[in-house]
Amino acid sequence: MNRAGFPATNRIKSFSMKRTHNKENLPLARALRNNMTKEEKHLWYDCLKPYHKQCGIVFLRQKTFDDYIVDFYCPQAKLVIEIDGSQHFEEEAELYDKKRTEFLNSLGISVIRYTNKDIHTRFSEVCGDIDYHVTARIKALQ
Repeated sequence: MNRAGFPATNRIKSFSMKRTHNKENLPLARALRNNMTKEEKHLWYDCLKPYHKQCGIVFLRQKTFDDYIVDFYCPQAKLVIEIDGSQHFEEEAELYDKKRTEFLNSLGISVIRYTNKDIHTRFSEVCGDIDYHVTARIKALQ
């Protein structure tokens, strides 16, 4: 177990992958990084950021892919982590999220989602679940 409360994994070199990059989204991505929600901050500072120090696994915040910006991205595991607030449960937002997930899947990127409520009420389980997915994805990509 590491300080973040989940099993440590071995250091893995980053996998290269072809992805589209839209420079027009960079200012918005920077703004989102500087104005994270409290749930995103909690997950970042108390789970994902320490992950690098403990396990050698890198997570990036507000990463751009084509016309999309994802909450968190782990390049070694080709894994996106999304934190969904209440607006994500409206029909239009659900369709947008589905389209974005399909696009990311077409790049070989897996997407996992948690709600704001998950972050508030079962944070340890969320961190453990992320660790499980990171470990499984890295093993599958080797």
